[in-house]
Amino acid sequence: MFSLFSPSVEQQRLNQLKKLPDGPVRDYLETPFPDLKGSIFSTPIVSLDFETTGLDPKKDHLLSAGYVEMYNEEIFLGTAVHSLVQTKQDLPEESVVIHGITDDIMAEGSKVQTIVEEMMQAFKGKIILAHHAAIERNFLTQACKNLYGHAPVLPMIDTLELARQWFDRRQMHFSPNELRLYALRERHHLPRYQAHNALVDALATAELLLAIIEYMGNAHKLPLKRFINKR
Repeated sequence: MFSLFSPSVEQQRLNQLKKLPDGPVRDYLETPFPDLKGSIFSTPIVSLDFETTGLDPKKDHLLSAGYVEMYNEEIFLGTAVHSLVQTKQDLPEESVVIHGITDDIMAEGSKVQTIVEEMMQAFKGKIILAHHAAIERNFLTQACKNLYGHAPVLPMIDTLELARQWFDRRQMHFSPNELRLYALRERHHLPRYQAHNALVDALATAELLLAIIEYMGNAHKLPLKRFINKR
């Protein structure tokens, strides 16, 4: 998490590199982040979604992760990854109902360490995109702390925050439901996909960002930092 008054994202990366031992987090930070003064069109982005058992990363856990890369207004489906997290814990009934992921399916998943290390490699030199990015940021941060004792700075774009800013600039009243992924996709005339699948939601978020950029019209004139989540 960072604010307008904290060191730049790039400076935070360099500061962390001075302190971190060898490992996946350091490897991730070895690659510079995209220039925040550059265009979003020349920025490598990876759209990410997590499915979890709840909203508290300290007591809940990851069920699955989905992500896909995008660049210059194009989504590269060949880069799509969907990983189930192996767990020996019985899943809450509501998680099975919502996500359609059973204990048997989870037992065949990959270890969380393997998935996190794969993500750290895939995310190097890219900006992470998510809808309600605090969830992905907090769970990935907690997973890194649990595994390695430290977590990296994670520059992110949040489509929910972009939509909130759009409403605020126009002094338009909006309900929380209007900021949901499916509602914003509907507003931008995008098709409705099956919810609660990490990869599908990551793809849906990537498409939403492209729709937001097209709607803005002048996005090519705006620096990347205009899109970065400050929360």
